[in-house]
Amino acid sequence: MFINCPFDVDYQPIFRAIVFAIYACGFRPRSAMELDDGGQTRIEKLYGLVEECRYGIHDLSRTELDRVHGLPRFNMPLELGLFLGAKRFGGPRQGVKRLLILDVERYRYQKFVSDLAGMDIHAHNGDALLALRETRDWLANVSRRQLPSGDRVARLYQAFAGDLPTLAADLEFDPENTPYVDFERMVVGWLLAAEATV
Repeated sequence: MFINCPFDVDYQPIFRAIVFAIYACGFRPRSAMELDDGGQTRIEKLYGLVEECRYGIHDLSRTELDRVHGLPRFNMPLELGLFLGAKRFGGPRQGVKRLLILDVERYRYQKFVSDLAGMDIHAHNGDALLALRETRDWLANVSRRQLPSGDRVARLYQAFAGDLPTLAADLEFDPENTPYVDFERMVVGWLLAAEATV
């Protein structure tokens, strides 16, 4: 499950909720943040992730100009384009790719990437729990698997978020600045423990 989204501090609650939802639904999230190989260019990392992942979540919500340069970030639309290109031109194995496109508002994308007209864009309104529910519901639709309900995944995430400061402190991490791979391990460990108590 390829996640294409902003990695800034303001987006972190949504990113973490999406990662949690993916694990809670039995899938494995993949992100450029998991790879720290100085011998590989970032675009090569992205090519590998796009090639390996059947599913992709693409959040186009970060379109505002950055404070330093006065320019928008184009990484998310570029990575969406890579995924769509792989789906269209990558042969039978790539042709089965499925994607969820998220934005703050459902039709806002028409103002900055009108070539996506006709595609079903989902809105999260900048709300982490809504992004979590959109992710869970989309996964249930495209995978046709029986998944825990959106309400259950949201309850689990809220419980996990409440436990996160203690989990991070036990490993001597700041809960707000925990490295991605360590955050993933905390999610997986917490979910395994939660399943064992059910």
